[in-house]
Amino acid sequence: MSRKGQSITLSVSERDKAELENLALEFGMMWGDRPNISKLIEAIARHHLTIGKNHDWSESRIRALDRAMRVLADIGQNEQAQIIAKLLLERSELPIPLRTDIENFLGNLPPQWRLEIDRYILRQQPFQLSYQDARHHVWNFTVRYAEVNLHEKRQYLDCWSEETEGNLEVAELQHNWSLRLDRIQDAAVLPVTGEWRSGLAEIDVEIHLLGNLGFAYQAKPEDIVNEWLPDTKRVRRVVRRVSSTFWFIREIMQYTPDCVIVAPENVRDRLKQKLLTLCQLYDIETRS
Repeated sequence: MSRKGQSITLSVSERDKAELENLALEFGMMWGDRPNISKLIEAIARHHLTIGKNHDWSESRIRALDRAMRVLADIGQNEQAQIIAKLLLERSELPIPLRTDIENFLGNLPPQWRLEIDRYILRQQPFQLSYQDARHHVWNFTVRYAEVNLHEKRQYLDCWSEETEGNLEVAELQHNWSLRLDRIQDAAVLPVTGEWRSGLAEIDVEIHLLGNLGFAYQAKPEDIVNEWLPDTKRVRRVVRRVSSTFWFIREIMQYTPDCVIVAPENVRDRLKQKLLTLCQLYDIETRS
């Protein structure tokens, strides 16, 4: 490369030369079909190209981005998770074990039908989901609202569907389905016309928390009432918006007998029946 009639001679190792040629190729600094190092250096000298530091990120920043990537993947935001993964792989300070882990993550991306569901949710586009379960039963859902949630460390598609056949929920929630995503091996996903709902169907459920549980209880975002009953200092009244009695009952069963469903009656009866069945099973075991 020449500048004001002077010649500049570059003395670099073969390894450095190869890295410079890769940079020239990456930024389009070519001479014919070959990367041109002189063009690269001239572009840098004229401030047409800026090379930034790639080794100045703190461990806490890398850890936070890695955690964000995994949380996004857990909630179904796979495209955003991939963007963060690729950003992290560009960093030279990334530890080798973490780099390997992220490369494995990018090498095991969700199937195409799952990515399509994520895109429809992001665009608030109603869609039809069809798949066959392990018993060779074909399920078809016309989905007008959906979100990917973690239930007991597994990903589920919680959705509102026009179809209700086979749904065992209480009447008010029979349009809601909770589909375990890792059990769907393949699926067809197609857009449909119509409106996207603002959320799942919900009902208000009132529970009373007794004794120490009332004092230890931490409010949840779904709670619309959280107060001590006026006639006693030992009972906390909580009213919560519930979209699935299945997951709700599984949650509060671990707190029995200090957690009691008060209303509505159909949800109270559902838990009561479970407890009666449990008692009958224990009675049978005792007799035998």
